[in-house]
Amino acid sequence: MGKRIAVLGAGSWGTVLANLLVENGHDVRLWTHDPAQLPEINDQHTNEHYLPGFHLHEALHASTDLEASLKDVDAILFVVPTNAIRSVATQVLPLLAERSVKPIIIHAAKGLEKGSKKRISEVLTEVLPDDLIRGIVVISGPSHAEDVAAGDITTLTAASVSVECAKAVQAIFMNQYFRLYTNTDVIGVELGAALKNVIAIGAGALHGLGYGDNTKAALMTRGLAEITRLGVVFGAEPLTFIGLSGVGDLIVTCTSVHSRNWRAGDQLGQGAKIDDVLANMGMVVEGYSTAKVAHELASEVGVEMPISEAIYQVLYQDAPIKEVIADLMGREGKPEFDFQG
Repeated sequence: MGKRIAVLGAGSWGTVLANLLVENGHDVRLWTHDPAQLPEINDQHTNEHYLPGFHLHEALHASTDLEASLKDVDAILFVVPTNAIRSVATQVLPLLAERSVKPIIIHAAKGLEKGSKKRISEVLTEVLPDDLIRGIVVISGPSHAEDVAAGDITTLTAASVSVECAKAVQAIFMNQYFRLYTNTDVIGVELGAALKNVIAIGAGALHGLGYGDNTKAALMTRGLAEITRLGVVFGAEPLTFIGLSGVGDLIVTCTSVHSRNWRAGDQLGQGAKIDDVLANMGMVVEGYSTAKVAHELASEVGVEMPISEAIYQVLYQDAPIKEVIADLMGREGKPEFDFQG
């Protein structure tokens, strides 16, 4: 039986997930803050700025009316940029009162909140009290919107402290090309999803500089090691980082031209300035703000993250990329598995 689902955010990922849910037989309400999107989505059944050439299901309807979008829904899927999660959740809060059915809260964003340095589920927990919701589930893994739109086989994880909620979300999304696995390690899934964006900027920069496959493999492998170090300090399960939201998402984000983080890094490697890159991207580059949060978190807990730190220096301190790479390669030799960098 189909569910009533509100999808908040009509960017590329939100639009694709909303369309998939309609294909799965659900009653989907796609909310956007931008009224200019409505005629195109509702009448032309396209969203060309985010998904050029992709035709949307004619039953998918978009609205700027948040209250109407949330009416009697079984689930609310947040697919807005990380630093908009708190403000949108705050708008949702008064609309959840006096409901007979508590919705499951799902999010598909990948980042850490600036300032608070909190994971997205922590932000949602702060804003939306337990007595108004059924639970919180994060869906994450190796997934580009363009590939899902084309029906490419995709696997993600649905992570929640509630196995029941994770299984419910798994059932909502699964179809012949989109498969979800359940997981209870929310910390690991969210940190892996956020921090791989930082490493992807580095991977793009290496490509822009002309480095080959050996270098890119080294960056991804050692990048995963430092992501794991930080995650374990915060209580994540180490095995999570060799799963879909760890190495899986890292591979796809570090190797694909669909990744805006990779594209940003590629332009930096070719000599562009970060302000120009961000201004011209047209979509949020989550790894940019996450690099600063990762720098702050690593400093606070004393975890060595040399690759992430190098990317932070390039993004925020205007450090020359080639000098940063030379510094990384000139570091003292270490055992591979001592987890000290």
